[in-house]
Amino acid sequence: MKYKRLILGLLAIILALWVIVGEQMSGATADAVVNAPIVTVRATVAGNLTVPARQLGARVTQGEVLASLKDPVVDRVRLDDLLMEMRLEEAARTHIEALLAETEAVHQALIERTQIFRERRLEELRTRLSHAEARLAILETGATLADETQQQLLAAVEDGIGRLPAEPRLDALVLDHARERVKVLRIALQAAEENVFLGDGYNDAPNAEQRAVELSSEIAALQTQLAEAEERVAALRERVDRERVRVNSLTGGDLQSPVTGILWELLEADGVNVQRGDPLLRLVDCRATMVTASVTERVYNSLSVGDAARFRLGGSSTVYDATVARLAGSGAQTIYRNLAVAPSQRHLERYDVALIVPQLAQLEAEGCMIGRTGRAFFEARPLDGLRRLLP
Repeated sequence: MKYKRLILGLLAIILALWVIVGEQMSGATADAVVNAPIVTVRATVAGNLTVPARQLGARVTQGEVLASLKDPVVDRVRLDDLLMEMRLEEAARTHIEALLAETEAVHQALIERTQIFRERRLEELRTRLSHAEARLAILETGATLADETQQQLLAAVEDGIGRLPAEPRLDALVLDHARERVKVLRIALQAAEENVFLGDGYNDAPNAEQRAVELSSEIAALQTQLAEAEERVAALRERVDRERVRVNSLTGGDLQSPVTGILWELLEADGVNVQRGDPLLRLVDCRATMVTASVTERVYNSLSVGDAARFRLGGSSTVYDATVARLAGSGAQTIYRNLAVAPSQRHLERYDVALIVPQLAQLEAEGCMIGRTGRAFFEARPLDGLRRLLP
């Protein structure tokens, strides 16, 4: 019994020493800090700055209006010139459209006039041909007519053209002339039905149709000019739109937050005149939260990018899974120029390590705990199993 107690005591001492040594010798850091990148919002144009009242450290969301800029003396000369050119081109296009519409109306009226002429001309030729055929039929019957009646009929069928003075009037000539008239009228009617009008021997179309043909060429030319004018107007409209965008951008407008985070620093006061590119305020990007820490050389040399780690905030028992994202080594002061929390002198004397802790960015209101300290662990410890059981 005496030796049993002695053995149990020795085992308890060995276990305690193992826990103490294991806890102390495990790779860990005591100066881990929750950090995040700094985003600087700069003036997009020169102008007067308006910044609404907002407390430092206030939370902002992406797209939220932070300030506004307005330039009251922006240069609009080029935009005004382009607007004038576009109005002139639109006036020219309107003139061509009016001229084209008027020409098409006259062209349509001439086409209708040509159609009326064709219908009446065909009616005239059919009438003349009908009577000529009737007269020819009378002459071909061979009926004996009185001299006076024969003379009247001869005068009716002869037009006197082509007959010499005192030329005798013979019945055979009268019959031949009648047959000629019928054949000529039939030829003229057939040609007219094919839209060729035989009149004075050199004109195969009425004046209205000839003028309509000329206007067709003019209409085609006007349509080409109208298409060209529309292209010029469209090109000028694009230039005006681009210039208007440029002028609007120079005029100023609202400055929106590029990230979701907190207001970290105001660099310019409300109402001041700033120049393009001047820094106006700084924000902390809470969605890019990380943990920066320093470790000893022994621990640093045992780490690699992508290694698993754990992080625990000071005063909290919750342990978050982490991943080694960057190994910057000793004297890593320059990499902190765009981070919210600068390193201490003791930190710079050791070896810098950056950790990604996804769960910190998912804590919503508590996720942007910039400046909170804690501990980071890179190796397993004897009491890890007990810590997981504790709330």
